[in-house]
Amino acid sequence: MSTLLEVSGVSVSFDGFKAINNLSFAIGLPELRAVIGPNGAGKTTFMDIVTGKTRPDEGTVRWGEMGHSLLSMSEAQIAREGIGRKFQRPTVFEDQSVWDNLRVALSKPRGPFASMFDRVTPEDEARISAIAQEIGLSDHLRRKAGVLSHGQKQWLEIGMLLAQDPRLLLVDEPAAGMTTEERNHTADLLKRLALSHAVVVVEHDMEFVRRLDCRVTVLHEGSVLSEGSLEHVMADERVIEVYLGR
Repeated sequence: MSTLLEVSGVSVSFDGFKAINNLSFAIGLPELRAVIGPNGAGKTTFMDIVTGKTRPDEGTVRWGEMGHSLLSMSEAQIAREGIGRKFQRPTVFEDQSVWDNLRVALSKPRGPFASMFDRVTPEDEARISAIAQEIGLSDHLRRKAGVLSHGQKQWLEIGMLLAQDPRLLLVDEPAAGMTTEERNHTADLLKRLALSHAVVVVEHDMEFVRRLDCRVTVLHEGSVLSEGSLEHVMADERVIEVYLGR
């Protein structure tokens, strides 16, 4: 497994508050990683830095086999490099069908001329079908996204990320608001995706993290407090103190 993303010594402050404090983090390809921590631990800011939304005050963020710096790239360039992010609230085109949502998301040339001559090729059709199969929405391709359940909308958004051919997926609290059945489907989906992608899941639901059965990174006050299996980190006295306040 080769290192795909390496964050080293990164710090960022907002109005004197250190949201990220000398953070170092690395994930390989393929790999599944859960990131947990109390509110204010720096989980969202960490994702903001990786995707270019926030620039750190110091440190490096290296990407890919050649170790290119993400800090010199725009958000759009980072997305084109193969870093996809799914926010907690699903953002799908509710008036469009599942099929149209996936078609719009396909990784294809962008720009006025490309869109003027855009047509759906047999390869596009096959890709859309494969993604729908992967996310469990093959039977819903013609339904409008707006009528899907909350969990199905989350899967559709993951499918829209997959359509862009990412190498790394950053997924924010995917289990929130889901039924037990939907949560199990989501965990299984993320585990399958991690066989060929790097997947980072930020999550509060410990039962969901347990089902992911992967390496866990615990953030606290903007830096890594503990890392290892869920059993290892939850037995760490520092983690117990942070979570239980004792």
